[in-house]
Amino acid sequence: MKKILFLIMACCLTFLISGCGESPVATVGKPAPKFDTINMQGDVWSLSNQKGQVVFVNFWATWCAPCREEMPSMQRLYAKLPKDKFKMVALFNRDKPELVKNFVEKLGITIPILDDQQNIIGERYGLTGLPETFIIDKQGVIREKYIGPRDWNSSEIIDLLTNYINE
Repeated sequence: MKKILFLIMACCLTFLISGCGESPVATVGKPAPKFDTINMQGDVWSLSNQKGQVVFVNFWATWCAPCREEMPSMQRLYAKLPKDKFKMVALFNRDKPELVKNFVEKLGITIPILDDQQNIIGERYGLTGLPETFIIDKQGVIREKYIGPRDWNSSEIIDLLTNYINE
């Protein structure tokens, strides 16, 4: 009987402790899950260092056709918005760095490309598929979540991001 009681208490304690941390899924209106990873050059990139910036976080892969299709419009958007107030990153998810490098070089992509090949950050954000994009405001709160591809260079998106930048 004591063993059963001990097991029940251990399970309850485990659930209590696991429920006290950050939410495992990124949610609009809540702080963005923090992450650190490396870029294609091997330098560390940290979301926590981006406070005061609007941050566009895109999860993608070279094997994802919609991801490949939206990348040129992301590049055009990245070129238009002020780098001192807007950060864009594309995290390659469950993909091979050599394939990513070839794809990025072929298209002339200058967006910072970050490593999530093990899907560690994707799990933290609760990805349901690719591409998925999160817009994080200057205070680190997720303001928008997009599932699926978009024309990121549209006037609607540019106006939305400009409003967040000017807040």
